[in-house]
Amino acid sequence: MASLMALTALGAREPAVVEIGPLRITERTDLALASVAARRGRMADLATAAKVAGVPLPEAARHQAGAPYSAFWTAPEMWFVEAPFGSHELIADLLKTALGDAASVTEQTDAWVAFDLAAPDLTPVLERLCNVDFASAPKGYATRTVMEHLGVYLVKLDQGAVRLYGPRSSAESLLHALEGVAVSAW
Repeated sequence: MASLMALTALGAREPAVVEIGPLRITERTDLALASVAARRGRMADLATAAKVAGVPLPEAARHQAGAPYSAFWTAPEMWFVEAPFGSHELIADLLKTALGDAASVTEQTDAWVAFDLAAPDLTPVLERLCNVDFASAPKGYATRTVMEHLGVYLVKLDQGAVRLYGPRSSAESLLHALEGVAVSAW
């Protein structure tokens, strides 16, 4: 019988934690992720079902925290929904049941790597990596941007806290870019 072992996006048994100066980069393996898109002409039905299920559907360029679900806007009538992996490993199935046929739901957990960045001020790092005016972006801002030729989602959790979602297949490249910029910033 095969003995399978789960590995992180970086190929390790445990999530990576890197500290450079005041910056702490933490690989997040404890998050489940799914995309939710309203079906044509069904946005009102989706909004009703999401409210009942406790799934936030924030406005454009916004992230909304909640329990157990958090979400951020990705496109018109489309969101990424996050939840704790331990209780929502099958997040897509849970959301399909809760939202019914008003939404198209796809599993995204293993397609993305998530990194949380924490420092007293992340502006020196992020201004070198992307075109987001991080210093003036409000808490809860969410956007798609490019870092080192990689399409990523950036979610501003606070002035000193950001969550980045990047392609899982490029996890090492994204971490390398974060480390290199951190060294030059501090």
